Amino acid sequence: MPHAASPPAVLAPDEVARQLAVFERGADELLVAAEIAKKLARGTPLRIKLGLDPTAPDIHLGHTVVLNKMRQMQDLGHQVIFLIGDFTSMIGDPSGRNDMRPPLTREEIEVNARTYHAQASKVLDPARTEIRYNSEWSEPLGAAGMIKLAARYTVARMLEREDFARRFASHTPIAIHELLYPLMQGYDSVALKADLELGGTDQKFNLLVGRELQRDYGQEPQCILTMPLLEGLDGVDKMSKSKRNYVGITESPQSMFGKLMSISDVLMWRYYELLSFRSLAEIAALKRQCDDGLNPREAKVQLAQEIVARFHSPADAARALAEFEARFRDGAIPDDMPEVSVTGGAAGLPIAQIAKQAGLVESTSEALRLIAGRGLKVDGAVVADKQLVLAAGTTVIVQAGKRRFARVTVR
Repeated sequence: MPHAASPPAVLAPDEVARQLAVFERGADELLVAAEIAKKLARGTPLRIKLGLDPTAPDIHLGHTVVLNKMRQMQDLGHQVIFLIGDFTSMIGDPSGRNDMRPPLTREEIEVNARTYHAQASKVLDPARTEIRYNSEWSEPLGAAGMIKLAARYTVARMLEREDFARRFASHTPIAIHELLYPLMQGYDSVALKADLELGGTDQKFNLLVGRELQRDYGQEPQCILTMPLLEGLDGVDKMSKSKRNYVGITESPQSMFGKLMSISDVLMWRYYELLSFRSLAEIAALKRQCDDGLNPREAKVQLAQEIVARFHSPADAARALAEFEARFRDGAIPDDMPEVSVTGGAAGLPIAQIAKQAGLVESTSEALRLIAGRGLKVDGAVVADKQLVLAAGTTVIVQAGKRRFARVTVR
C-alpha cells in the first residue's frame, strides 16, 4: 500500500517575515501583505508569475528589475513562471499610452519571443524556470470563449483605468481590442493558477483584473507585487528602447560599462537599489562613504563592474574598466562638470549643435573647427565625423579643447 504524501512543512513566523522582506525590497507595493504571508506560511512553494510581451527584440536593464525579483524568489524555493505574451502582443498593451499601440505581426512576435527566452535565462535559473506562452490557452478560447470572458467585466470598470479614462475624456479613440488586453492578461493568471504576479507600477490595473477573474473562476485570488519603473540613462523617462535611453543586457561590456558611467550621481543610487545584488546595508555603507568624501565616481565604477560581470564575466568587467580609464586618462577628465540638457529633433542632434547648446563653444563654426583640429571629444574619443548625430536620450561627456567639459543629455 503506497504511503501518503507528507504534508508540506508549515513555515515559522520568522521565516515568513524573512521572505516577505526579500519580496518587499525595492518594491513599490505588495497587495495584500497579510494574504501573501498566509500563503507563505503553508510551506508550499508559491506559483509566481511574470508576463512580458515580446514587443522588442531585446531585454534591457529596466526589464531586469522584475526579473531580479523573480530570481530572488526562485532562490527562496518558489516556482517562477516566465510568461511570454505571444498572444497578448498581437493585441498590444495600452498601459500608460495616450494612443493605440500598433499590434505586432506573428513573425515579429516569434522572433522576439525566442530572444526573450534566451536573454531571461541570463537572470533566471533556466533549470528552475517554467517558460510558458499565453497562446497555449488564449487561442483555444475561440470567439465563443472570448465573448464569455468579456461578459465577466464591465466597460465602466475598464474606464476606471487612468489611461483609458484620460483618452475617453479627451475624445481620443479607444479600440475595442484594447479593452480585451487586461482581460487576457488576467485570464493568464486563471490558466496558470498564480499565487503572486509581478509587474511594473504601470501594470497595477491589469494585475488587479487577474486577481478579480481568479475569484470569479472560483480560485484563491493572486497577490500582486509592483516594482518601480527604472529611469533610463537620462534620469527622466523610464528606460525604453524607443527613448534610446537604455542599456541592453547583450550589449558589449565596453558599451554597457560606458553607459552606466554616464548616469548622474543621484541616479546611480536608484540603480544600486533596483539593480545591484548588494545588501541594503552594504549600499547604505557605500553611500555614507561618499558622504564622507569618497568620490562618487568610485561607487559608480563598482556598480558598472557588478552589472557587466553579471551579464558577461568578471574578466570582461575588468577589461571594460581598463579601457574606459585609458580613454579618459590623457584628457584628465574632471570629476565635477556642468550637467546640461540640449534639445534635438526625433532624429537626434548634430555634435556641433550639441557643443554650442551646451555652452562649450560660441558657435557651430567653432565646433567644426575643433573637429577639424581633433579638439572635440565625446566620452574621451576624438570626434572625426563632422556629421555625427547623437540620438535623443543619449548622455555623454563632451570635451571642447583641453579644459571645457560638460555631461550632456540630448532630449
